[in-house]
Amino acid sequence: MPDYILVNIAYAFVLILGVIGVVFVYNHSFWGPRLRNSFRKPFQIIALLCAVFYLTIAFLDAFSWKSQAVNSSLHASQPRSMFDRGFEWIVGEPEWEYKEDTYSAPLAEIELFDQSVAVKHTHLLGTTKTGQDTLYMVLKGCRPAITIGILPLLFSVPVALLFGILAGFYGGLFDEFVVYICTTLASIPGLLLLIALITALGQGFIQVAIGLGVASFIGLCRLSRAETFKLREMEYIQAAVCLGVPKYKILLRHIVPNLMHIIIITSILSFTALVLSESVLSYLGIGLAGSWGAMIDNARTEIAQDPVIWWNIIFASVALFVLVLSVNIVGDTLRDALDPKSE
Repeated sequence: MPDYILVNIAYAFVLILGVIGVVFVYNHSFWGPRLRNSFRKPFQIIALLCAVFYLTIAFLDAFSWKSQAVNSSLHASQPRSMFDRGFEWIVGEPEWEYKEDTYSAPLAEIELFDQSVAVKHTHLLGTTKTGQDTLYMVLKGCRPAITIGILPLLFSVPVALLFGILAGFYGGLFDEFVVYICTTLASIPGLLLLIALITALGQGFIQVAIGLGVASFIGLCRLSRAETFKLREMEYIQAAVCLGVPKYKILLRHIVPNLMHIIIITSILSFTALVLSESVLSYLGIGLAGSWGAMIDNARTEIAQDPVIWWNIIFASVALFVLVLSVNIVGDTLRDALDPKSE
């Protein structure tokens, strides 16, 4: 089976899982009304719309297929995403044709270094060194940013919750084992741990995701363990134990719901930290191709040229900043809405 088919299946699974989760929370008797009444302030609505926009672009760029029409072009014979086809529909040309020979400034009519050469197209945000449209490249960066923020969490959050809740609820040797693992990983500087894992596993999308997932495992595991320690001593938990309620029901009905706000805010903070960590890795040359971090890394030498090529680093940085800010605002709003202790 071709790789792009497997990628489509993986993204479809994540999309279905996300939709099921949102529908479940939205229709929940306790969380539903609080969630529906949470996004009221203008900046919260704007942040939610920005986050939805990033997610939409990322998933449109995730699903790809090959064109059925016979075409001699090498580019046309490769799998192209829904985003690529939508971009072609908007500008009237495929993405590999909508480019220049080299740099051109935003909305410029001539090339930057050879002013005798007119540009073939109007580029809203200018072009890169290879002449590719900067707006197209910035939007293409949504997919690696969103994916590298979500994929490690799919690994780390369930494992961290499982280890943390069981260690906090049962204690004993298992708790000592979990504390040993977390302490060992926490004793290694995060960036060095990431570099070591990626170097050992190899540079690639899955390898980077695994490295980031291991690095983000520690915080949620410690938080869930500490909160479970506190919750298991509450009167209603002790009453349930005395009444003979099965422990798995206690965990599912009392422990996990009271950890939901911690899971939400920690996952959101981890998401933004993962996106920023990938940018740092790209800056060091071991990140993902096509990401905003790679664009910022490639633009390091551009700002030292004369004339200054400022648009690539500015627009990639702004896209990264808006994503991180929007997700943080949405996460803070969800934390307040889903916290059982809040009014």
